[in-house]
Amino acid sequence: MPHTHYDRLTAIDGTFLAIEDPNVHMHVGAAVTFERGPLARPDGTLDIERLRRFMDASLASMPRFRQRCVQVPYVGERVWVDDERFNLDYHIRHTALPPPGEIRQLKRLAGRLLSQKLDPHKPLWEMWLVEGLENDHFAMILKAHHAMVDGIGGMDLFASLLRLEPTDDVPDSKRWFPRAAPSPTQLVADELRRRASLPWSALGSARQALARPLASLREARESVGAVGEALGAGLAPTMSTPLNGDLGPYRRFDWCTSDIGRIREVRKQLGGTLNDVVLATVAGAVGRFLRRRGEQLNAEQVFRAMVPVSLRKASERGRPGNRVVNFLARLPIDERDPERRLERTIEITRRLKSSRLVQGAEVLEELGDLGLSDVLSRFVRLSADARAYNIVVTNVPGPNRPLYLLSARMLSIHPVVPLFKGQCVGIALFSYDGRLHWGFNADWDALPDLHDLVEDVEAELEALCEAAGLAQSEAECLPPREEAGGP
Repeated sequence: MPHTHYDRLTAIDGTFLAIEDPNVHMHVGAAVTFERGPLARPDGTLDIERLRRFMDASLASMPRFRQRCVQVPYVGERVWVDDERFNLDYHIRHTALPPPGEIRQLKRLAGRLLSQKLDPHKPLWEMWLVEGLENDHFAMILKAHHAMVDGIGGMDLFASLLRLEPTDDVPDSKRWFPRAAPSPTQLVADELRRRASLPWSALGSARQALARPLASLREARESVGAVGEALGAGLAPTMSTPLNGDLGPYRRFDWCTSDIGRIREVRKQLGGTLNDVVLATVAGAVGRFLRRRGEQLNAEQVFRAMVPVSLRKASERGRPGNRVVNFLARLPIDERDPERRLERTIEITRRLKSSRLVQGAEVLEELGDLGLSDVLSRFVRLSADARAYNIVVTNVPGPNRPLYLLSARMLSIHPVVPLFKGQCVGIALFSYDGRLHWGFNADWDALPDLHDLVEDVEAELEALCEAAGLAQSEAECLPPREEAGGP
């Protein structure tokens, strides 16, 4: 029998596939802009073939990008196998904006591309190279399924394409040979053997527990309590808002950029973490947006943000898959005073950090990995059905210095977070080269006024800066409106 290879999906990775439907597209991604000059051909066009050769050579460090997902017959579990028909030209696409190539046009294009689901029969990623952007720039629009990567893992993999210094060297590509995939019969047999071994694993754990009964009893009590906290938080309903209608298949994508130095100064003057400032800013912006829509807000209403927190250790950086836990943070959207709103946000996040939600979420994930994968996917569906959260806000740290794609400097990177059922807008942030890049993914029909929310974020962040005693300056103020551009 020839040697075969496959990788089993974890419970959380499989969940992102299980909850996908025609309206829920579970891909993450980013819209990235670069200087085009160093990669321009003599005729002025982008050197696409050179970029393809570079990407081909880089895939040696990213084997997941040459794998597709298959389902184990009868059982329902999923595994990764090498795609014997892998074709790089299918995944790296080339397009161009019509003149004048404004940022507004790039946002519209990004929204259309984000509206398209990835082909489940192929490796779950796409890279669109976009020519024709104004100011002699070009763009890259990235899409990768959440089953492949989480936010930090995805950025680590993307960072493997980038360099700290500009270079013109394209490494030689090594010929790639796909490893043979197991037959359906072998997959079923392997999964049945794995499940049959689970009771023995549990017996080993039981023997360890008997060797230290008091400690094991305390751990069991902690685990049960932690799971209870996680389930309770994940099933408690929130208020109904215009941000939580029926989700359709079409997307708008918008963004803005802010200066990290000003945000750090807000932290210094008013307290909290960078993420606290972000959440307080989002709370203020949502409050503004909803009041403009005619909503009456008060302190008794519950509006929550799902805030993914990475559990990825330093030794796990760059690996595919997901290592996150989700905090559900109640945002004080009723509070008009920016300083008081930040104080309330700090209190909320402090309580969450001292809770057992991380432990409870990890136990639920372990149950999924032990063969009860439906536990996690059903819990995620129940949370969405119960409207346990109104919005996702995820913040991924990045490098504080310029990066280069070959010799082209990366100028901006605005990330994409997917939308779940009943959730019509999600906000993702990425810090890079002294600036914080915001990406707003939204349902096309539910939020025709998405850019108003973007402007509300900018206004509320500036209000926090004013509360911290920071005066606007030409060097520090937010980008002008003509640069940000609406959809």
